[in-house]
Amino acid sequence: MNRRDRILKLIVEHFIKTAQPVGSQTLINEYGMSYSSATIRAEMNALEGDGLLEKTHTSSGRVPSSKGYRYYIEHLREKSVSDEFKYQMQAILDLKTQSIDNVIKESCEILSQMTSLASIVLGPNAKEEKLASVQIIPLSSTSATCVFVTDQGYVENKTFALSEEVQLSDIENCVKLLNERLKGTAISELVAKMEAIRPLLNDYVVDKDIIYQAMLEAFVGFAKDRLNTYGTDNLFDQPEFANDASKIRHLLELFESPEVFREVEDETSGDISIHIGGEGDEEDVSIISAKVKIPGSKEGSIAIVGPKRMDYDQVVSSMEYLLEELERRYASNNRKESTSVTKEK
Repeated sequence: MNRRDRILKLIVEHFIKTAQPVGSQTLINEYGMSYSSATIRAEMNALEGDGLLEKTHTSSGRVPSSKGYRYYIEHLREKSVSDEFKYQMQAILDLKTQSIDNVIKESCEILSQMTSLASIVLGPNAKEEKLASVQIIPLSSTSATCVFVTDQGYVENKTFALSEEVQLSDIENCVKLLNERLKGTAISELVAKMEAIRPLLNDYVVDKDIIYQAMLEAFVGFAKDRLNTYGTDNLFDQPEFANDASKIRHLLELFESPEVFREVEDETSGDISIHIGGEGDEEDVSIISAKVKIPGSKEGSIAIVGPKRMDYDQVVSSMEYLLEELERRYASNNRKESTSVTKEK
């Protein structure tokens, strides 16, 4: 590693740790750099000229730019994964009875704990799913639950009350109609198709509005992206957000906007997408997103959200390790199952 890269690496890592601009004297006192202050300042000026560092208005120190962080990720990080993270991940993966969804959920909880940042699980894009079936489950003489399933295995349900005038057989006929008319329909088109067949429900149910509204609400829920968050409280302790109400408000809005994370995924064709800072409200927010591809399972993604000053080495390296372990474990299981089926034949 040449001198300029070493100086940039130390500035990035010191700023990540302290949230304070870094000056030449800090590098000498804290890290024992053997160069003179003048030499270090000259290198910092050159790094600033290359767009890798920025000078703050409040001190003579420098902070990494978005370009500097990206250079650090691509060339300078140590790609280290803590033994504690490895241990906890293996403990989850070793539980044979764990469902894939639970493994992803618990992995994200561990990522939040280890990084002190927020993590997100984002399900498959609802626009790519279709309705597979509608089922009715009687709960009592006055209530029932409708269960809706997509071709990707996602389930939505809605419980509703029945009036005395409505017979269960009428509702069953209504569900039969919905299956005939809506099965195979893209999730994004369900609400419009429900409206189109609304008059037909008159032939099956006297009090059709109750059934119609219950199913319509379920279909609206279907059309929304499924997003689960973990560790969001961690972000409120970060210096960038702790005392800024507008930034906290923007963060809360961000966690209700799956489309933002879809856009981050689209920024690269690789498995891991890295969005560093931005403009306006997103200037201090970085998102590291990873596509989760497990054989025989629907594709989703996980993401870590934090300040632009997040520990990229820890986050990206942990993400890489998680993806490798998931692929290794489930791809191996898939191969074993295929081999077993072949032998039986």
